[in-house]
This record gives sequence, structure tokens and C-alpha cells, in this order.
Amino acid sequence: MKIALIAPTAIPAQTANSVQVMKMAQALTGLGHKVRVFVPGRDPDMSWKKIAKQYGLSEKLKLRWVTSLPSLRRYDFALGALRQARDWGAEVIYTRLPQAAAIAAGRGTPSIFELHDMPSGNMGPWLMRRFLAGKGMRRVVVNTGNLEKEIKSAYSLPKKRGFLLLAPNGVDLDRFSKIPSAKKARQKLNLPQTFTAGYTGHLYPGRGIEMILEMAQLLPQMRFLLVGGRDVDVERLRVETKHLPNVTFAGFVPNADLPMYQAAADVLLMPYGEKVAASSGGDIAAFTNPLKMFEYLACGRPILASDLPILTEILNYKNAIILPKNYVDAWVLALQELQRSPERRKTLSKAARETALQFSWEKRAEKILRGL
Repeated sequence: MKIALIAPTAIPAQTANSVQVMKMAQALTGLGHKVRVFVPGRDPDMSWKKIAKQYGLSEKLKLRWVTSLPSLRRYDFALGALRQARDWGAEVIYTRLPQAAAIAAGRGTPSIFELHDMPSGNMGPWLMRRFLAGKGMRRVVVNTGNLEKEIKSAYSLPKKRGFLLLAPNGVDLDRFSKIPSAKKARQKLNLPQTFTAGYTGHLYPGRGIEMILEMAQLLPQMRFLLVGGRDVDVERLRVETKHLPNVTFAGFVPNADLPMYQAAADVLLMPYGEKVAASSGGDIAAFTNPLKMFEYLACGRPILASDLPILTEILNYKNAIILPKNYVDAWVLALQELQRSPERRKTLSKAARETALQFSWEKRAEKILRGL
């Protein structure tokens, strides 16, 4: 099947949105479909080798950049991408861009609209209704149960079974199939051979970075490894934490190298707060489905996570340790107990890996296309 995947964001970029788009494009390609990814903006003139490394890809993807002027709010891009998709002979439009979903469905082109948040702003709900009224609408995909519930409540949906589909994000299981021990990974990365708690991802407010630094202050005998973030954020934190020699900031790491850094940790952290900022600055705590959560599970390391309801759709007391938000003493005790208990770490690691097996990108892609 010819699938036009219309991206909602620039590529390449250091955003979770762009990673998710590229992982889905790879999964669809791996299933044997012909996929073209249409991207807003100009061709960055970056080699495929560099793009593949940034996103941790093994399949060669076909990318097409389409003009997008900021003043036109992606409508020009949606129209241009749909025109190119039609000329290519696309059989299905798959997109997270509301403008593209609404226009494609209205024209009668078979369309899948994926949402990771409730439609918002002045135009979001209207575009959603236009998609639902279009002859080409085929499926709405959401990645959390809470979002599924809210969409059902807010919109009149077709009664067709499987139209509203819950499909959590995924992980490249193959990339985590030969994870080295924490000791060997640290040796390869030239990191200190100390019990290590790791965090990977952005450093936006609400991700728990301040609490990790507080834990580091209370646990000077442990190493805290933070991977990711914009250069300006990493440099600011380095300056602010000069008095914490047990904290290592690795900065941005290409997705291809990320499993090795996650493997270097004895424990992986997700200390999310009540509010979680996205790259846009909005609060995504009600609907977030972090890619790192699935990578952590696949890595087979014990996970310490906040008791944020959206996280416990996937995590539970068997495959992770669930702790109160913003209660640093509980997190410190949990880390100390795990350090003292290799058997507990082994039990959690096994359960995490078993959970990850349910969430490959390929299984997700199959589920989304099933029945079309």
C-alpha cells in the first residue's frame, strides 16, 4: 500500500514528535508498504547517514520537504503535501497534522488521523469535526486511554468498531536485544564505575530534573547521569550544579546511541511532576505517553516513576517502582533499597523487558492499519 505520512513538525529536529514520526515511518516501511514522509520546510541538505543516526533508523526512508510559511500556519504545507501525495498515487494519508487530516478527509482521500492531545485553540476542534465529517475519514488513533476517553466524550464518532483506536507508542526492540551490563556500558562510555541512576530526555519543567539534582545532593555516593536537553539548558545546569560532582550531563545524544547510555544506568528515572511541559510550553501531564518509558522498559533496567495516572496506564507495581510525585525522601529510600538488593533489581528488570515486548513499533503499525 502507498502511504503518505504527513509530519506535523520539522525533520530533522530534537523533538519527540519528530522521533515518533520517523519510527512509525520505519515500521510501516518494514511491513512492506511504500511510504513517503512529507515534511514542512526546506531540505536541510543533511546526508541520510546523519539523519538515520539522529533517529536510530535502519530502513532508508523517502523524505520530501514542502514549503511552509509561518504566517500560513501549516495550511500551505498541508495543501502542498496532499497535492504531492496525490500525484505520487498515495492510497492512504496518515498524519498528526489537523489541517492535513481535515482537508484529506474532506476530499474523500482515505485518511488516518493520530492525536496525542485534545484538539485545542480556535481551530483545533473545528478541524477535528471537519475530519469526522469527511468522506475519507477512516480512523482516529490515540496513544493513551485517557485521551481515548476524552475524545469519546467530546465528539460524535462513527459507531464502526475500531474507528477510535488506542495504540500506545512503541520501541525498537531489536536495538535493545543485546544490551550490555551496566558495568560494561559505563566502561564503553568512559563513565565512573559507580551505582548509577539515569535519566534520558528533555530537561523541560515538570520532568523532575530539579528533584534528580536534589537526590544527587542527598546521595553523594551515587552517580546521576542525565542525557538529553538543549545545549543552553545543559550548560545552565552544569553551572548551577558545580557543587555536585556526582552528576554527569551528557547533553544531546543521537537516538542511535541512546540505548548504550540507558544501559549504563543501574536504575532509570521518570520523576514527572503534576504539570509536564512540552516543547511548545503546554502542559501534557494528562496525555503524555513518553517514548523514554518504552525505551526504559526495553532496556531491562529497574524504573522509578512518579504516580502520575497517565504513566500508570503502562507502568505498574510489577514492572516499576511507583513513587509519590515531588516527595524526594521516598525516591532516595527507593534508590538506596535497590542499590542494596540485586535480586529486586533483577525481578523488576525481567518484568520491564516482558512488558516492552508488547510495544514494538511494528506491532503498533500493524494494529493501526488492520481492517483498512
